[in-house]
Amino acid sequence: MRKPRGLVSVIVESLAASMEDKQLQPGDKLPTEAEIMARFDVSRTVVRESLSRLQACGLVETRHGIGTFVLPPPDAGNFRIATQDFATIADVIAVLELRISLETEAAGLAAQRRTPENLLAMEAALKAFMASVRIDSDAVPPDFQFHLEVARSTGNRHFADLMTYLGTMIIPRTRVNTAHGAPEGRLNYLHRVHAEHETIFDAIRDQNADAARAAMRTHLSNSRERIRRGSNAYTQQPESLDRSAAS
Repeated sequence: MRKPRGLVSVIVESLAASMEDKQLQPGDKLPTEAEIMARFDVSRTVVRESLSRLQACGLVETRHGIGTFVLPPPDAGNFRIATQDFATIADVIAVLELRISLETEAAGLAAQRRTPENLLAMEAALKAFMASVRIDSDAVPPDFQFHLEVARSTGNRHFADLMTYLGTMIIPRTRVNTAHGAPEGRLNYLHRVHAEHETIFDAIRDQNADAARAAMRTHLSNSRERIRRGSNAYTQQPESLDRSAAS
């Protein structure tokens, strides 16, 4: 049986190559979901995860009701965290350290300011995470969605804007094969990530800002340490990253 996470990588690499070769130019509309499904013989879920990856890398944008379009290269002078900024495991850890400082405070503010609607959105992301795990997906989109909903719950649009800009590529599983390399196995690994998310959610729901900050810091620090334990983070070369299975 073909694995969805491997199929996602195939589609992403194929479409990205078409953009690099100028077969797809900035402003061009990508094939429809149905066309991509037929071309690669994959499910709609796989196609949507693939488009989500491309969007996270800043290669495309989706205009609801219209389609997905190729973006021009970003201006070199503007701040950005692009695909090449995840070339090594040390790069992935550097972004995690940025997230620890940003999202720890976001969790505390979310606990103070969250609305019933915010809680429903976070709950939906948690349920989507487990649904993805059950179908052998990498669960990256709902993982990112949960963190985005925490940022939105701060009531400060800048937190959400920055998270939206960073996109799903900030989830380490898009760059490093952490789940399949985990000693406890893929399923146990993802269940542990889910449990950490639930701890964050519980603290935000209970409006306990200190507990929310601690839970978010623990979650992201655990992610950083899992990567460090699985490799010699600061001596790995770029090719050491597993780009074939984002899980």
